[in-house]
Amino acid sequence: MSKFVEPRPYADPEAAARKIIDIANGLGDVWDGRLYTEKLNWPMLFELGATPAEWRAGIDFAVQKGWLWMHESGTYYKFTQDGKDLFA
Repeated sequence: MSKFVEPRPYADPEAAARKIIDIANGLGDVWDGRLYTEKLNWPMLFELGATPAEWRAGIDFAVQKGWLWMHESGTYYKFTQDGKDLFA
């Protein structure tokens, strides 16, 4: 049987979350440790070709795992200690 659909690299929420964390780590220091949503979603959506659903699943996974903390407005995130430990 032939495959007609290419596998999507960010279809797995954990893979998407790890890529988001990798992007966030490369952003450098921002005021008060903030990681603005647009700085995280732009590379995923427009440079790496993830779908909005893949991006959302990845960011939700990262927050659920305790790697990122999301501000109640949803405009920015911050690394938690667990998220920082991923790069230690």
